[in-house]
Amino acid sequence: MAELAEKAGITVRTLRFYRERKLIPPPRREGRIAWYGEHHLARLRTVAALLERGHTLGGIADLLTAFECGRDVGELLGLAGAAITTPWSEEAAVRLSPEELADRFAGQVTPENLTAALELGYLAADGDEIVHISRRLLDASTALVRQGVPLSAVLTAAHEVRAHADALAETFTSLIGAHVLPRTDDVPAALERLRPVARTVVDAELSLAMDRRLRTALTPDAGKR
Repeated sequence: MAELAEKAGITVRTLRFYRERKLIPPPRREGRIAWYGEHHLARLRTVAALLERGHTLGGIADLLTAFECGRDVGELLGLAGAAITTPWSEEAAVRLSPEELADRFAGQVTPENLTAALELGYLAADGDEIVHISRRLLDASTALVRQGVPLSAVLTAAHEVRAHADALAETFTSLIGAHVLPRTDDVPAALERLRPVARTVVDAELSLAMDRRLRTALTPDAGKR
């Protein structure tokens, strides 16, 4: 227990408190010996990341319980209306063993990278398994690493992409909230119609921006003409 607390950067007293609040799963026992593993450490880092985002311990316990039981988080948070509780995204979570995660990112699953992924919300611990929030993001990260981009750089870039994505989402929600929702009685249907429109705009603008950046990068004199 002392070794786990040290790795997690907390006191043994805090670890005992978390265990009492059922924020981490029970240890594996052999007689009177309790064994803690990497999934316990990953869970503690998840808790730390959620605390940093302003969640209370009680709220974290509820979120973890809901996750483990397969309950809808929108229901847990008390959000009403299909327009809010129906996810805009269509991401599929991926369950991995620690060994499978290590195989994907050979030699790069370091404590620092795990912490960064937890803070981003990409990873969460669920018993002996690790859950990645999105198969598409996991596959993209894997592809970048296999092309020679360090995992630490991928995660740093993910922070920047997240900030830009949040800004884009704010632009679209402001646009929809001001001009679409007040004029419809079927909000879920309206949002469903707008989903591919938003994706098309973002994909087209990103493609055009990449063209501009690549032209400048590959032909430095192009901007002087």
